[in-house]
Amino acid sequence: MDKELMKKVAGQEAVKYIEDGMTVGLGTGSTVKYLLDALGKRVAKEGLRIIGVPTSNRSAKRARDLGIDVKSIDDVDHIDLTIDGADQIDENFQGIKGGGVAHLREKIVAINSKKNIWVVDETKMAKNLGSFPLPLEVTPYGSTHLFKRLDKMGYHPQFRKNAKGGHVLTHADNYIIDLKMHYIEHPHELEQILNNLTGIVEHGLFLDMVNMVIVGDENGSKTYHAR
Repeated sequence: MDKELMKKVAGQEAVKYIEDGMTVGLGTGSTVKYLLDALGKRVAKEGLRIIGVPTSNRSAKRARDLGIDVKSIDDVDHIDLTIDGADQIDENFQGIKGGGVAHLREKIVAINSKKNIWVVDETKMAKNLGSFPLPLEVTPYGSTHLFKRLDKMGYHPQFRKNAKGGHVLTHADNYIIDLKMHYIEHPHELEQILNNLTGIVEHGLFLDMVNMVIVGDENGSKTYHAR
């Protein structure tokens, strides 16, 4: 099955878990795009009433264009369910996110949700984390010193740059440093180390956070219950 079709299958399967009256966190990324398209059809055909809490400006615009009611996380008192993509998921259902520069907002929405579902194609599944670079959102002020510190720690940092050679900016105008570690043996230990480094606003490790993973593959989709 084509990779885009696998993404589409996963996104369409996930929309089945959205019920009338829910407040739903809407993730970011290519697989979530298919979720939003399917959700927009349900809103139009079934009169489904939901509130969407988008994790990026891109998702917010697409949701509005599809007739989905959108609110900021600070304007809702709860989130029933968040559906988002992931850049890599290991065999223990730990994840890396942030390839789309939205992991700070994604994590804020995720930790405030009663339930989290990730939708991915089968290429995002791995035995261990690390072959996908780990994104860090960092403050521009002091970023070169933080970069040197990360380099000395053996994390192989690299500033994410745009096509013109400038820094890629997040929603909060921060920089992204990608750690090209290739293999993360102990994700929880790394999480604690990164949490204690001044200048890191948020890292892309999403640990012990997902309840269900829907994977699109050549046979359709498979659903895994993580916790």
